[in-house]
Amino acid sequence: MKSNKMLLIIGASLAAFSVLMGAFASHALKNRLTEQALGWISIGVQYQMLHALMIVVLAFSLYQWPNWRGLKAAAYCFIIGCLLFSGSLYFMAITDIRTLGLLTPIGGVAFLSGWGVLIWAACTTDTVFGNKDDR
Repeated sequence: MKSNKMLLIIGASLAAFSVLMGAFASHALKNRLTEQALGWISIGVQYQMLHALMIVVLAFSLYQWPNWRGLKAAAYCFIIGCLLFSGSLYFMAITDIRTLGLLTPIGGVAFLSGWGVLIWAACTTDTVFGNKDDR
């Protein structure tokens, strides 16, 4: 149960930071960053919010179905994706140091891995969808 609560807290925190980062960029950084840098932040914010909300959904799903294999792994992949993908875009945009941009595709792979794990979890369980004979 504690890990479900932690996932909920992490997901909500990532969502809140996404809103904060978007507001900060559109108000405080708008006149200081290039259009390209603002675009990087915008992409980071969008991907972070989508995956943060998915982490929240997975936290509630794990509360409802604690034995559903794969959901935790998908959530952790999304967390790693947020940190590497969005985090590297934010860093690149604010500092103009592009070496951490090498982490962006690794974060993208983490997002894709999370979705892949989630697909696998849905295909290999009857926990939520009932008995195969009921379909």
